[in-house]
This record gives sequence, structure tokens and C-alpha cells, in this order.
Amino acid sequence: MTARARTVVIGLGNDARGDDAAGLHVARLLRATLPAGFPVVESMGDPMDLVTAWSGARLAVVIDAACSGAAPGTVHEAIDPRLTRSWRSSSHSLGLADAIALGTALDRLPGELLVVAIECADFAPEAPVTPAVQQAIHETARTLTRRLRPGSSHAGTQRRPDPA
Repeated sequence: MTARARTVVIGLGNDARGDDAAGLHVARLLRATLPAGFPVVESMGDPMDLVTAWSGARLAVVIDAACSGAAPGTVHEAIDPRLTRSWRSSSHSLGLADAIALGTALDRLPGELLVVAIECADFAPEAPVTPAVQQAIHETARTLTRRLRPGSSHAGTQRRPDPA
């Protein structure tokens, strides 16, 4: 990837934990609809995997499950995961906030970070994705497809966090 020249989509989740697979499902739908060669990565949330995936990117779009207390299927966008408790103790052993901290320490954050999180309800092992989350997965994929197609803008992105 050339420095700051590309956009990468990263779907986070675990297929074996019900709604936690939301980010993975969105990534799979985007892989099928975005132009061939568009970088789409699936991850279980390992911080180093995320840092590697977004290193050198102009824009990283990260899709994950959230558990903030909002109604299941609610889509949150441009949230600073450093301030969101749901990412500090996610169903992943380490969360997105940890990846951002690691990327900051290594100076390997993307130029811009857009976090899209789908509010989930059921993280039980082997549970199916709930209907509200399934609907949000499809709506999120349609919205991101429109925004990420060549020639479109990516309004609503979050600037690289300042180290604090």
C-alpha cells in the first residue's frame, strides 16, 4: 500500500458469538460490492493485526459490535473508542482502544479513522445474529458502499486522535 494513498475496511468480530459477528458480516458484504482489489480485512480484534491492516492508510473504516445500552441495531458512527467503555472490555480479549493506543505508540495510525459500531444484543456462544442486528448489517453495508465507491466523499470521518 502506498503511504496515505488508500482506504482500508476492517471488520471486527467473532462468528461464534452471535451479534459479535456484525463487523465481519459488513466486511463480507462490502468485499462483494466494492471494486475488485479494494482492501477489506476481517479480524478478531488483535491490536497488532489492526495496526498492520491500517498502517499507511489514508482512511481506515473499522466496523465492530457495540454494547452501550442503546437499542439493538442502532448504528454509531465516528465514535472515539478511547472514550467508549464498550471497546475497553469487548468480547475480544483486547479491544479497538488498545489497537489505537498501540498504533499511537508506534506512530502507525491511519490518517483518518472512521469507527462504525452496530449495537448488539446477544453475544452468547453459537447464537445466531439477531434480526435487528441483521438489518443494521445490511443498512451499514449499503451506506458504506455508497460512501466508499471511487469518487464519493467520506464525510463524517474522525481525524487521527491527538496523543494525550
